Amino acid sequence: MRAAAHAQRGQVLVLGLVLATLLGLAWLRYFATAQVTASKARMVHGLDAASYSGALVQARTLNFLAYLNRARLGHQLAMAHVLTLGSWAHFGGMQAQRLAQGNPPAYLIGMLFGANHGRAYLAAAAAAGLNHQAQVGGSLASAFAAHESFIHDQSASLSDTLVAGLPEARLAIMRQVLAAHYPELGRQVLTPQIQADAWPGFLQKRPADASLATLLHGLAGLYGFLGPRNETARNVWAVDPRCPAWRHELRRRGQTQLDASGRWQAGDTQSFHAVRSNRWIGCYYREYAMGWAWMPAQSGQAIVGGHSTNAPTDFSQEDFWRWVQAATGWDIVGGQANPLANSYAMQSAVSWPSRGLAAYFDVRGDLPPQGQAGFVIRLTLPNQEGQSVHARSAAETFFTRPAVRQDGHSEAANLFHPYWHARLSSPLLPLPGD
Repeated sequence: MRAAAHAQRGQVLVLGLVLATLLGLAWLRYFATAQVTASKARMVHGLDAASYSGALVQARTLNFLAYLNRARLGHQLAMAHVLTLGSWAHFGGMQAQRLAQGNPPAYLIGMLFGANHGRAYLAAAAAAGLNHQAQVGGSLASAFAAHESFIHDQSASLSDTLVAGLPEARLAIMRQVLAAHYPELGRQVLTPQIQADAWPGFLQKRPADASLATLLHGLAGLYGFLGPRNETARNVWAVDPRCPAWRHELRRRGQTQLDASGRWQAGDTQSFHAVRSNRWIGCYYREYAMGWAWMPAQSGQAIVGGHSTNAPTDFSQEDFWRWVQAATGWDIVGGQANPLANSYAMQSAVSWPSRGLAAYFDVRGDLPPQGQAGFVIRLTLPNQEGQSVHARSAAETFFTRPAVRQDGHSEAANLFHPYWHARLSSPLLPLPGD
């Protein structure tokens, strides 16, 4: 009996040892699984932080490019303003010369068209010599060149650098985040593997095109200084019994615009058109040029309106109407331009060198409206047991307006509005071994 009891106790001990072993193995397995799970969770959190940071760098780069494009538009508008100032300076200098010659006299302008016009004409005396400011090499031309240099040189180089350097800048910030997440690794650099990336080809460098010119035309329309400078004043009383409905006219003409090559041009003229009549052609307008300027986009470009390349500087030895009939096709009966002033403007034209509109970066045209630029990263690290732990994360930048447009239209992703944001997204690729 005693031997049987000893045998039973031995069997129980063996079973206990087996059970203890199984429990130990289960605990070890549970501990290992918990370690892997903890390592995995830590890696996912770190990788999510890294990918979001990379997307944030990407969004900030796109917003910076948008601000840069807007700055370039601003410099284009500044060039238009400076060129218009150049035209006005040249115009003022020429008008000062005509005022000094009394051709026509200031008192006549005031008497026919009112005191305000008379005073304005007299004020041209202060602009004597101002036309030199509009010459090539003058202060206005230098300001014009500085704006254009920013557009074609500094900003273009910066745009190229930002676009080309984005992948490396994005990777660098992700390395920094992972280094902060794993301080125990010291100087070891953790480099996530890029498994998918929409950045290559996401942007395209577009040549200056009609859409950019249209945008600039619309922006220029917001500034009265760049608008048409057209006004016609008429005296109130009859001038000639042969032409009872005709009146002397003071015509101011001027405009600033982009030409077909994407370069700014500006011109300004003013002429007194006196009513005349004779038995040969009847009633007509005799033009007295009072001021003129022409700043063409390219040398040799014609000013808007009629002109002649060989207009006399004075008509003391020749009848105006006879010369017009013999040398031009001008309409001096029903015309509304200042062809004689245009001719003088062409003779003294000043053209500032310009490279026109510049190429610019924008979102590729075939992308969806939000223009998502996503990427997927993967990281593999060994845990304490030497097992490889994998994790992946995905993030993207996307375009969305902070408020609905006032015109009710939707707006596709673009690089003229800085409305780019970052967010995490679902990984796009499966990882083997997960």
